[in-house]
Amino acid sequence: MALINRTPKLKIFYASDIHGSERVFRKFLNAGEFYRVDALVFGGDLTGKAVIPFVEHTPGCFTADVFGVTRVVSVGAELNDLEQFVRDKGSYPYRTDPEELRAMQDDDKLVADVFSRLMSETAENWVTLADERLRKAGIPCVMMPGNDDEPEVKAILSQGDWIQDGEGRVVRIGAYQIASFGWATTTPWHSPREVTEEVMAQRLDEITAGLDPDIPAIFNLHDPPAASGLDLAYKVTDDLKADTAGGQSMLEAVGSVSVREAILRVAPVLSLHGHIHESRNTTKLGSTFAVNPGSSYTEGVLQGAIISLAGHKVSGFQLVTG
Repeated sequence: MALINRTPKLKIFYASDIHGSERVFRKFLNAGEFYRVDALVFGGDLTGKAVIPFVEHTPGCFTADVFGVTRVVSVGAELNDLEQFVRDKGSYPYRTDPEELRAMQDDDKLVADVFSRLMSETAENWVTLADERLRKAGIPCVMMPGNDDEPEVKAILSQGDWIQDGEGRVVRIGAYQIASFGWATTTPWHSPREVTEEVMAQRLDEITAGLDPDIPAIFNLHDPPAASGLDLAYKVTDDLKADTAGGQSMLEAVGSVSVREAILRVAPVLSLHGHIHESRNTTKLGSTFAVNPGSSYTEGVLQGAIISLAGHKVSGFQLVTG
């Protein structure tokens, strides 16, 4: 009689920190079929950070400062292509006129309102696209907002009827369970979703209390663990400028102590992290395999990790760029 192999297995593709790049988001949706994985996991920071005004000074002619370069384009393919370039870089193009632009320059609230509307509309469109693409492919997907995402992003993700907003709870993917949390500990930039180490520890305790000890666990935590090699960020001065020594940028460990302690206490099979774009690396914390695939969203490049699980072990992994 042939023996049946009952060891649970799962192959996932993980990425984080897309920051509004439409090109990178579409690559993320295609990664499931391309890499032939069982599921997709997204680790936070979905939305962009800036609006770029396209000002119509004369009918059909728009001027825009696109990443430091003044561009003048005509309505039609030329304008559409430049707007798509902006979206692919992670910003939001906004057609306006000189009068509204002057009003925006004098009113921060108006700028915030325009940004919020563009960000929400884009995120809603992305959720709809993800539902359509991934349902058709039959690939489950767990997503969550990150520290740079505005609070409304979580509500938008929860509107998905195929993708799952996993933040703050435990969700099942096949024979595995995933515990997710997208907030980060305090940063110099005071991003929208930050907590103290004490609150981080409390929230992780609450979330991991929902784990079934008999089911292999995966952590999906935006903030990387402290002193892990996954948390090395460029050091900045008090005025947020790069700190250098001998002409070289300096690095410092900025990860969360509470995240590290939670990993060592719970010992999940796998721990997925993002947040620090320049810290593309893997490591072991106790018995847990941990990874930060990094991010190059401004270049339109998707950086990710393919991880294969077999029972309570990582049976294979690969950092990929596409």
